[in-house]
Amino acid sequence: MGAAVVLGWLLLLLLLLVVVAPPATGARPCSPKYFGRDAMVCVCNATYCDTLDPVVLPAPGTYVKYESSKAGKRLERSQGSFQRSLRAPDLILTVDVTQRYQKVKGFGGSITDAAAINILSLPETAQDHLLRSYFSEEGLEYNLIRIPMASCDFSLHAYTYDDVPFDYELTHFSLQDEDTKMKASGSRIPLLHRALAMSKQPLSLYASPWTSPTWMKSSESFVGKGTLKGQAGDKYHKTWANYFVRFLDEYAKHNLTFWAVTAENEPTAGLINNYPFQCLGFTAEQQRDFIARDLGPALANSSHRHIRLIILDDNRIQLPHWAKVVLEDEEAARYVHGIGIHWYLDFIGPIQDTVVPTHELFPDYFILATEACIGAHFWERDVILGCWERGNQYSHSILTNLNNYVTGWTDWNLALDLEGGPNWSKNYVDSPVIVDSSEGVFYKQPMFYHMGHFSKFIPEGSQRVGLVASKQSKKTELEYTAFQRPDGAVVVVVLNRSPQNITFGLADTVGLMAAVAPANSIQTYLWQRQ
Repeated sequence: MGAAVVLGWLLLLLLLLVVVAPPATGARPCSPKYFGRDAMVCVCNATYCDTLDPVVLPAPGTYVKYESSKAGKRLERSQGSFQRSLRAPDLILTVDVTQRYQKVKGFGGSITDAAAINILSLPETAQDHLLRSYFSEEGLEYNLIRIPMASCDFSLHAYTYDDVPFDYELTHFSLQDEDTKMKASGSRIPLLHRALAMSKQPLSLYASPWTSPTWMKSSESFVGKGTLKGQAGDKYHKTWANYFVRFLDEYAKHNLTFWAVTAENEPTAGLINNYPFQCLGFTAEQQRDFIARDLGPALANSSHRHIRLIILDDNRIQLPHWAKVVLEDEEAARYVHGIGIHWYLDFIGPIQDTVVPTHELFPDYFILATEACIGAHFWERDVILGCWERGNQYSHSILTNLNNYVTGWTDWNLALDLEGGPNWSKNYVDSPVIVDSSEGVFYKQPMFYHMGHFSKFIPEGSQRVGLVASKQSKKTELEYTAFQRPDGAVVVVVLNRSPQNITFGLADTVGLMAAVAPANSIQTYLWQRQ
C-alpha cells in the first residue's frame, strides 16, 4: 500500500512538473492583431513582445525549419530528419558547395532622425523590446546600420553640422541634438550604444550625407537642383571632404567607429529641378574627380584610413555606366571598395543588365543594397498595416540581389509612426516596425519577419553556394538561395509568392528531405553538412 501511495505521489508530481514547467524554449509567440483579413501584425508593448530563441545547429542528419506565412505563422520553428531515399517530388533542389559565389556582409536598417524619434517615444522597456527585436539573439540579429550624416527628409527640419557660412576651416562644425542628446526626443548616438550592447556580433555602421551646407552649393539651398560650387580640388570640394573626416572624428569621440561611408546619398537627385528634399548633385564624372582629388586623399590621410568608401548609393539603373566612369580611373578606383544600390527603379533596370555586368567588370568591388522601402512611389499607399505582399516584395528583392552577387541588403527606417513619418517634406513611407506612441505600442509587420528569414540565419562571412534545380522542373514559382555559413552549416531560404502550395525536395550530402512551401510563405532551412 505504502509503495503504491509513494508511486501515486511521484506520478502526480511528474504530472505537475509537466504542466507547470515552462517549455524548454524561451521563444515567446506573436501577439497578433488584424487590420483586415490576413493583414496581421505582432503587437509589442512595455510588458510583452514576441521573441525567438538563439540559433542552435540541429544534430547531424536533421534539419531545422523556420516558417512565416500569410496564414499567420511568424518564424515558427520545427525540426525533421533527412532520409537516405524517398519518393522524389518533381522539383529537387540540390546543394552544390563546389559552386561558390560572393561572401555576405550582412543585413540591417537605418537609424534616421525619424526612426530615433519613434523608438524614443515609447516607454523605456518597450524601446528595449524594439531594439532587442532587431539586434539581439532573441531577434533578427541585424549587423548593418546606416546613418544619415546630419539631416535627411526623415528629419524634423533640414540642417547640417556646419551651417555657418564660409567656414572653410570647419571651426563651427558640431554634432546636433539629433545625434547626441540623451534626453532629446530623437537622439541617435545613445540608441547606437544600446544596439551595440545587445548584439552578440560586431555591428558595421555606415554613414551617408544627403546635403552639404548650403554655402558650399551652387543652389545655396538644401533642396532642388544643385552641386558643390567650383570643381574638384578647390576649397569647396576640399572642405566638403574634410567634413566627412570631422563627422567620423566626432562620432569617434562618442566611441563609435564606422565600417564605411558612401560618397553621397542618391547623387543623381541633386541633378533634378525642384527636387523636394535634401540632396547634392554629382554626375559620375564629378563623383570620380571628387573622390580622386578630395575625398579619397582626405580619408586616407586621416585616422580613419581603414574606412571603406562606397560609390553610387543610388538606383541600379545607373549601372554599369557609373562604375565604369569611376572605377576605370586609377586615381579614383584606388580609394573605392564598394558600390551601393537603391531599389526604387528596379522595375526599369533589370538586375541582369545592371548589377551582373558591373560585377563581371569589377569583381573586386563589393555591391551592397543600401536602401529600400515601400510607399515611396506616388501610386503606393504610405503605410499598410499587416500587408503580407509588402513582405513578399522585400524577400523577392533580397533573393534576386543575393542570387546576383550582391553582398547584403539594408532596409530604410527601422521604425516609423502610423503616418509613415515624421518627414519634414511629407515623403511618408512604410517600415517593418510601426510605432503608435499614443498607445505605447509598436507593430512588427510582415516585412520585419521576412527580413529575419535572412538576417538571423545568414551571418557575415557566409558564402553563397549552388542550389541546383532538377532537370525536369526548371520552371517553378519558388524563389530560393543557399549559403554556407562560417560554421560550415548550410542555410536555404525558399519563398513561395504564389497562391498554391508547392512540394519540392532538398538534397545534400546528408540525404534528402521532402518539403512543402505553403502558399504565400517563406521558409529558412538550416542543417549541418557531413
